[in-house]
Parts: sequence; structure tokens; C-alpha cells
Amino acid sequence: MKVVLKEDIKGTGKKGEIHEVSAGYARNYLFPRNLAVEANTAAVNEVKMRESAKQHHKDEEVATAQAIADKINGKTITVHAKGGESGRLFGAVTAKDIAEAAEEIVGVVIDKRKIALKREIKNHGSYDVEIKVYAGITATITVVVEE
Repeated sequence: MKVVLKEDIKGTGKKGEIHEVSAGYARNYLFPRNLAVEANTAAVNEVKMRESAKQHHKDEEVATAQAIADKINGKTITVHAKGGESGRLFGAVTAKDIAEAAEEIVGVVIDKRKIALKREIKNHGSYDVEIKVYAGITATITVVVEE
């Protein structure tokens, strides 16, 4: 018997999935506890509509992330930090500093946890920094550290 699950059921499946189960399991366990409904055409259509809506929202998120990545990719951001005469900084330029500078210069809010620093920035100079905008979508910016 095909059923559409209303809840996650360990060993059977997740909410919203269509599964083939035995008739006794469905009649004696799933239906009385309101954990599933029979997979008639209305229930199957509802599942398909939910899946298409979920896919549509994911496509919108990916499009938005790609637009942000295109906007910030290849940009140059200048960060000012105090340092000694040898060019070594008194501290380090962190992901938070880069995120704040990017927000001011580019106008896009970037979460500091999305900035992947290959190593700490402890000297003046120019560095390429990768920003993970979305799963599989990255952008690279150039960070120039000046005194």
C-alpha cells in the first residue's frame, strides 16, 4: 500500500515522502496515529506541489547568491591597519575587518564566517580572499592592507 508520510518515521522515511508499506502496518499503526495518509491522487499532487515550491525557492536563493557573487567578484577592498616600519602589522586583519570594509565599499553585507582566509594576514600588501556566498558559489576579492 502506498502512503504519504505526515511525520518522520524512523526506519520508514521522512515527512512528505511517498512509501510502499504493508497494508497491516498502514492500517494498524500509521493511520490510527495520524502519521500517514493513503497515497491517492490528491495527496500525491500535494506532495508534488510542495516539492516544486521547494525547488523554486532554492532556485531563487541560488540566483540571488550568484548575483551577489557576480557583484563582489574581482573587487578590491582596502583595509587600514597599524604596523611597524618593516611592514608587519601590530595585530592581524581578520575576517570581521574584511566583512566591514566590504560592506562599506561594495555595499553588500557579507557574513564573516563566509570569508575563507588561507592564512592570517599579518603584513601590509595585497591578498586574494575567497568568499563562500552559497554552496558551490564562491567569489574572489583582493584585499589591500595599508597603513
